[in-house]
Amino acid sequence: MINVGIIGSGFIGPAHIEALRRLGFVQVVALCDGSLSRAQEKALALNVPYAYGSVEELLAHPNLQVVHNCTPNHLHAQINRQILRAGKHVFSEKPLCMTPEEARELVALAEEAGVVHGVSFVYRQFAMVRQAASMMRAGSIGRLFAAHGSYLQDWMLLETDYNWRVESALGGASRAVADIGSHWCDTVQFVTGRRITEVMADLAIVWPTRKANVAGNQTFAHDPNARYEDKPVKTEDFGSVLLRFDDGSKGSFRVSQVSAGHKNGLTFEINGSEQSVAWDQEVPQQLWVGHREQANQILTDDPSLMNRDVADSAHFPGGHSEGWPDAFKNMMVQFYRAVQAGKMAKTPQFATFRDGANVMYIIDAILKSHQQQRWVRVER
Repeated sequence: MINVGIIGSGFIGPAHIEALRRLGFVQVVALCDGSLSRAQEKALALNVPYAYGSVEELLAHPNLQVVHNCTPNHLHAQINRQILRAGKHVFSEKPLCMTPEEARELVALAEEAGVVHGVSFVYRQFAMVRQAASMMRAGSIGRLFAAHGSYLQDWMLLETDYNWRVESALGGASRAVADIGSHWCDTVQFVTGRRITEVMADLAIVWPTRKANVAGNQTFAHDPNARYEDKPVKTEDFGSVLLRFDDGSKGSFRVSQVSAGHKNGLTFEINGSEQSVAWDQEVPQQLWVGHREQANQILTDDPSLMNRDVADSAHFPGGHSEGWPDAFKNMMVQFYRAVQAGKMAKTPQFATFRDGANVMYIIDAILKSHQQQRWVRVER
């Protein structure tokens, strides 16, 4: 069994634990949070044997092999450094860090440490996304013409919607682009096999001031008796981005956290010289395949109908529902195969620190493009 420690017990930490327990050869032995009492409470609820109130104590746990960093954004870089310097394999929530400079440092540290390193870009692990990528590699789609799509949510629609991600000191200089646009960029680069090299961005803050509940940042809670205080907003709610890829093809995407009725709507369409493919995360088991001279198709995630090299990403016969938790499990399977081998694969199918850094460079270029109102090249 591989012994794992989790740092952070908010929404995403338990999701990591649930996925890891489905693997069968990984055991979560320790949980760490900002206070020992909170860590102990969560560890008891999640049936984790040991609880710690500091990263240093967790890293000293006997025979610990892998650590997952599930903390808020502003803590990612420092905790990832600590894990790497302790010589542990590391799986980090996204974003990898807060700045391009931190990203370059973390990639260098990870490669120097010789450990397995991953970042939680989960959407590339959906069966139909992997099918689209396989079709692209096999030449079925043809030469890439364009890639476009969006990632739309509504959880920040109201003036009274407030969360730590709004605060740039905690969430970073970008919000909608970094939080969800990062997923879109990673997913589309994975499917197309191309790198985004230039961007032109137009971003918007629709609530320049938000009302934060003085009792706490409960974004989804409605309290008619709540008292609010005004908080200035410096991070974007909405954005539109034009793209250029490294092969000369074009693209575009929109991100929004203020689009009423959209809960988690990541969509993309890839147009090639032979076919088009399109995918919608809220209908994850279907891949639309577009043709010029024959009827269009809807391919479902039946392993018997998928390309052989990716059929193992669908775990049940056709017609059995699979979704985000199953993609999360796929991501962990890919990562822990490398942990079992003790080294990174030549071409990892999970997102690595290099992939996480690449997305940080894209986010930085998007912010610069908006500020300067021009095309900006993505610096590596």
